[in-house]
Amino acid sequence: MNAAERASTDAGTVTVTGSGWAEAVPDLVTVSVAVECRAPSLTDAYAAAGQGLAAVAAALRGHGVAPADLRTGGLSVRADLAWRDGEGQKLVGYVAVGSLAVRLRDVGNAPAAISAAVESGGDDVRLESLQLVLSDDSATRAQAREAAWQDALRAAAQFASLASATLGRVLSVTDLRAAPGPVPAAGLQRASAVEGLPLESGRNRVEAGVTVTWELLH
Repeated sequence: MNAAERASTDAGTVTVTGSGWAEAVPDLVTVSVAVECRAPSLTDAYAAAGQGLAAVAAALRGHGVAPADLRTGGLSVRADLAWRDGEGQKLVGYVAVGSLAVRLRDVGNAPAAISAAVESGGDDVRLESLQLVLSDDSATRAQAREAAWQDALRAAAQFASLASATLGRVLSVTDLRAAPGPVPAAGLQRASAVEGLPLESGRNRVEAGVTVTWELLH
């Protein structure tokens, strides 16, 4: 829906909502890596998950990832239950799951870094998510706001002309902030999917909206 279709008029004023967007190439890859380990005892499962996360972090640091770009997301342990005929549900061990949030600032090196990370933990490692984002969207957002303003201004000027009036002062401005849209990379649930993974950056769209009220001069 364009700005003209969202305009409203009161006596002596016109209020219009405009929308706009701008695009930029993402320069940051955010990844969530999980390690899931099973063991007969709670202590062994917990220790294995911790060791797996440490190996993943070491592999990433070996590919130039700064310590500040690595953050442990959590480490939890649960009972591993199995159904056995004639016995019902039985405790067969424990499952420990740990996660690591990673920021990869070198997009070109990201596939190699991710591959090294998952290889370090073997089959216990999986990718929870991978997104291409803008590390700083302020310039792109400013362009989107400009586009939204021009959209609103064009519609307001048209309504003023139809009302045999001209636009006067701006009486109010409301910024309708929209969240930036990351580019997800789908189908990466298992570590084996990463080998040779090509990352196509594409472009991220940042959207903006603005509601503006002008006075009408007759």
